[in-house]
Amino acid sequence: MSGNKDLEEDFILDEDKQEDKKEDEYEEICYICRRPESKAGKMVHIPNNICICQDCMQKTFDSMNSGSLNYDALLKDMPNMGFFGINDLINPVSKRQKIKKKKENEKIKPRFDIKQVPKPHKIKESLDEYVIGQEHAKKVISVAVYNHYKRVANGEKNIDVDIEKSNMLMIGPTGSGKTYLVKTLAKLLDVPLAITDATSLTEAGYIGDDIESVVSKLLAAADNDVEKAEQGIIFIDEIDKIAKKKNTNQRDVSGESVQQGMLKLLEGSEIEVPVGASSKNAMAPLTTVNTKDILFICGGAFPGLEDIIKERLNKQSSMGFQADLKDKYDNEENLLRQVTVKDLRNFGMIPEFLGRLPVIYTLDALTEEMMVQILKEPKNAIIKQYKKLLEMDEVGLEFEEDALKAISKKALEKKMGARALRAIIEEFMLDIMFEIPKDDNIGKVIITREYVENTGGPVIINRGAVN
Repeated sequence: MSGNKDLEEDFILDEDKQEDKKEDEYEEICYICRRPESKAGKMVHIPNNICICQDCMQKTFDSMNSGSLNYDALLKDMPNMGFFGINDLINPVSKRQKIKKKKENEKIKPRFDIKQVPKPHKIKESLDEYVIGQEHAKKVISVAVYNHYKRVANGEKNIDVDIEKSNMLMIGPTGSGKTYLVKTLAKLLDVPLAITDATSLTEAGYIGDDIESVVSKLLAAADNDVEKAEQGIIFIDEIDKIAKKKNTNQRDVSGESVQQGMLKLLEGSEIEVPVGASSKNAMAPLTTVNTKDILFICGGAFPGLEDIIKERLNKQSSMGFQADLKDKYDNEENLLRQVTVKDLRNFGMIPEFLGRLPVIYTLDALTEEMMVQILKEPKNAIIKQYKKLLEMDEVGLEFEEDALKAISKKALEKKMGARALRAIIEEFMLDIMFEIPKDDNIGKVIITREYVENTGGPVIINRGAVN
């Protein structure tokens, strides 16, 4: 019995040691001013695992020694000291606000060795397994990412040549696969990824997220490891929503001001970002992140950009006896391919912002054939997912080719891109997924065109009839 007791005590001690080791990986944070030890210096430890920096301790002693302790001034200087009870002191700093320590006397190791950076054709091959079509976009993003991580892996070895970042601007209609392309890329490269929406960003001091919040999200994705975050990817979606507002007398706090604020971020600079919060406040500790090796990818649908391109093209071809008709470009599907920087400036993007996004490329609108391929070819295709779900009930699932075309046609009518496919399939698969578990005799279900178009039903085959 005593032997078991000793084993239990050893196990508890080992657990405590592992917990202490984990805690050693993170910086200590002052409970009062919320500064990490890298900024505030060595901490003073008091019971209940509370750390207080020397500055805050000195302020407290000065107030006490003066003979008249002004509580109002104390609460003003130290906002976290107000209204705290014993429960607040047990766990003063949440885990999501803890910052991993930087290793002393050790250079930041790149995520990739120069020889291990995936080649562009390898990156594209991997993207082909998940993303249908968009050949040009996949080629551009593969080369840009390859060059970026070669630059990061090479570090400061090439002192004679300063290689600049290949930040990207991705333009494409809604549902064409912009976000999906970046998500797949980050998964393949195994680097931290933060996806944020430009619509929530405002100039500092106004309601909304500060510009630094995009880096805060990347830091959270990297488990608050600054070194890891400094080599990650940030995707800013809906970037067209921060275009310069036209014909307005009000202050443009969510348009041109946000573009101006993002310039240093895109170019590469050391910025102070809040940890575990979307804006700087007294409760959030701050840490410094260098954005020079962070790859920024901006994406947007840019509604109305086609009209700007049409206007430019019509002006170029509207003179002389052989002038083109004004409606020549009205039915052209992929007019965005002909976009220029001048068109984007006319849309409302400022030249300084566009200058920091040197790689500009477009995604094509999805066709019916591409929709059919999206349904069945990618590794995680929607049809494959449903087949797997029914396999668990020992039931086979098949889709007729005409049924796939009918689904694709319906999705194109919704004008939501690939997102419409799941909504359509979820709708007509609801009854099948509900009824199949009731009947153990069902062995196979075939989805027909008539069932998709609500003019007939699916083909149900019993277990005995399945070959």
